[in-house]
Amino acid sequence: MEMRLQRALARAGVASRRAAERLIEDGRVRVDGRPATLGMKVDPDRQRITVGGKAVKVQSRRWLAFNKPLGVVTTADDEAGRRSVFDFIDETAGLTYVGRLDVMTTGLLLLTTDGEAVHRLTHPRYRIPRHYTALVHGRATAEVAGAVRERIVLDGRPVIAQDVRVRPGNEGRSIVDVTLTEGRNRVVRRWCEAMGLRVERLARLSYGPVRLGDLPPGRSRPLTPKEEKGLYAAIHLDPDA
Repeated sequence: MEMRLQRALARAGVASRRAAERLIEDGRVRVDGRPATLGMKVDPDRQRITVGGKAVKVQSRRWLAFNKPLGVVTTADDEAGRRSVFDFIDETAGLTYVGRLDVMTTGLLLLTTDGEAVHRLTHPRYRIPRHYTALVHGRATAEVAGAVRERIVLDGRPVIAQDVRVRPGNEGRSIVDVTLTEGRNRVVRRWCEAMGLRVERLARLSYGPVRLGDLPPGRSRPLTPKEEKGLYAAIHLDPDA
């Protein structure tokens, strides 16, 4: 199937579509041995595409929802030898994650072969909602309910919760349900810590239109056509352009 060259390069994970355009303009991309031109269409299954003399392989579009267990890292390799999310996935070629989860955070992790979609889904411009639930302690539930409404600044920028709800938990703990449209490093944990709270458990339950649901820990499933369509609509991207 034909697609624009910059889209093919993004699909191959070479660069975002905009960065791919720069590679083409700089003359670093060739198709069947000839210099590529911006906007040209290619059939990755039939034509040879190279960047800087190295052949690139365009993966077929693939989307997975994965329930990341506790203690599993969101990287391909880990210096400490801990298990990676990719240890749980069959046929990992071309897959990359959308929004990293730290080792102690569980829940929904999206994986895809579409590099341009990853770039947009994690870019602040598109404001993709992520919903989390945290089990916390350190302050009474009534105090927590007030604290989550206060202005918390991290890295010089405020944390803006789109939706937040506080519920009592067991043995003096509280449950904080929060929806954010950003993905700064460990933002939920740091937000809670700034309020004087300790996070005992943290899970991501949804990313954009995709929900974790009853997917067991350590298991993955393909996204439904409706979920894929919803993701692409949220980032204003035509997956076949």
